[in-house]
Amino acid sequence: MVDFLDELEACVPALRRYARALTRNIDHADDLVQDCLERAISRRGLFRPSGPMRPWLFTILVNLHRNARRTAQRRGKHLDADSLPDLGTPAPQHSHLALAELSRAIDDLPLEQKETLLLVTLEGMAYAEAAGILDIPLGTLMSRLGRARASLRQSTGEDQQPHLRSVK
Repeated sequence: MVDFLDELEACVPALRRYARALTRNIDHADDLVQDCLERAISRRGLFRPSGPMRPWLFTILVNLHRNARRTAQRRGKHLDADSLPDLGTPAPQHSHLALAELSRAIDDLPLEQKETLLLVTLEGMAYAEAAGILDIPLGTLMSRLGRARASLRQSTGEDQQPHLRSVK
């Protein structure tokens, strides 16, 4: 039988990766994961080992992130001086620009679409597992995922490039 803390520890890399993608800030992500682990340990009696621990932990992390965003919205936007671009820096290469453009487009997605997209694409979760974590029906998850992908295509200009049609 796998020990609770061992299983918890095995989930930490995935939690950190998802938290970093959600927050786009390493320090905030680490704080979010720490809060998630603290909450999981303090409420370990609520965990029912009828299934894997991973979805339970991701649910805790998502809820903590949503609560933090609501609190931050009430306080107003925080401007981090370290995140401001250095105007004297030469432009990065094209692939870096494309990656930065995609990153900004993901950041601009509504939270529900961003959570869905990251769980499915970054974490590679099955639709049913991601829907369970977000506590939404499977159809809603698929709809959010479709809207997120369409929004990304539009934001990055992918939907405006000519597509090759196959000739029969």
